[in-house]
Amino acid sequence: MDESAGIYARESDFLGRWIQFGVAGERVLSVAFPTSPAADAEPDHELFGRVFEYLEGVEDDFADVRVALTMATDRRTVLETAREIPYGEQLSVERLVRRTPGLDADTEDDRELVRTALDENPAPLFVPDHRVRDGPSAAPPEIEQKLRSLEGL
Repeated sequence: MDESAGIYARESDFLGRWIQFGVAGERVLSVAFPTSPAADAEPDHELFGRVFEYLEGVEDDFADVRVALTMATDRRTVLETAREIPYGEQLSVERLVRRTPGLDADTEDDRELVRTALDENPAPLFVPDHRVRDGPSAAPPEIEQKLRSLEGL
């Protein structure tokens, strides 16, 4: 991405919402699915082509999209691990805990850490929390369900 910093939004008929993301430098800072875009949102960003192809059923894991995960290290590690869940596959919270370095699935605190990280995910879609079947998603529930159905989950 070599777009300048800003907010970008485009309406998705499939989702019934706008897809909006904030970008700074070459990193996505945030993704949201508002019912109307921010007043200063621009409609054109190179990522929209890929996002709309994905919404039409083209497989894309967005692994190469640079996402700024500015949060505590343990939560960032959880979300980095979630980014590794392949398109069309899903994990349980327990499995994500087991895959995340430094966490113990037998510890309730670590399971709660994973749930919190997923719930506070700043970039749903690019950090695919919808692929964690029994965890929260930062996307609205109806968006999470549409993304899951799109991937056959």
